[in-house]
Amino acid sequence: MCSYYMKISVVIPTMNEEESIGDVMDEINEALSEEDYEVLIVDTQSTDRTREIARSKGARVVKEPRRGYGRAYKTGFEEAEGDIIATLDADCTYPAYKIPEMVVMIEKEGYEFISTDRLSNVSSEVMGWLHRFGNWFLKATMNLLFRTNINDSQSGMWVFKRTALRHLNVTSDGMPFSEEIKIEAIKKGIRFDEVPIEYRERKGEAKIRSFKDGFKNFVFLWKKRFGLV
Repeated sequence: MCSYYMKISVVIPTMNEEESIGDVMDEINEALSEEDYEVLIVDTQSTDRTREIARSKGARVVKEPRRGYGRAYKTGFEEAEGDIIATLDADCTYPAYKIPEMVVMIEKEGYEFISTDRLSNVSSEVMGWLHRFGNWFLKATMNLLFRTNINDSQSGMWVFKRTALRHLNVTSDGMPFSEEIKIEAIKKGIRFDEVPIEYRERKGEAKIRSFKDGFKNFVFLWKKRFGLV
């Protein structure tokens, strides 16, 4: 059990995730069983049993008809009741069991925003070379344009203080939200750290369109750098 007294909100965007959401909920419930926490499922028009399964495992489901990865997180952050917010994907790729460890870092070491690094230890079976190259290219571009020093600009697992949100001007409603929230945290002086994690094989159908989303993220970085967004 962690020593912190703060409530944790775990926010997860979903759209047709019935193959995996039950397993994700089970891992969260086990990892946080002795803590004060809630799980918010921000669902975008699922047509399968995603919502039903999530509710049966104790989640609160928030409907968000507007499409977009960033839009889902903005809605989830507005609805979250916790002092600490943690994010996960709904496909079992991120290790929910690491959340308590990162919350302790926030409580005891003074961090305000912890991001995760999938790339240092990822296997080729889980992430192919083209996907790894794309991630490397985007993080190199971000580090060059914003003078940051981050190893995984696209990771979707973060744990941070709710109070940090008031300092962050995150404009994207799409996939660039992930890189933008890190840029904002670092540039606004939020005490930031990045920790390596295990990145696991996805369950269910992939929602990311690698080339299209990667290109949008690349263009967004340049627009962000020159104040066009």
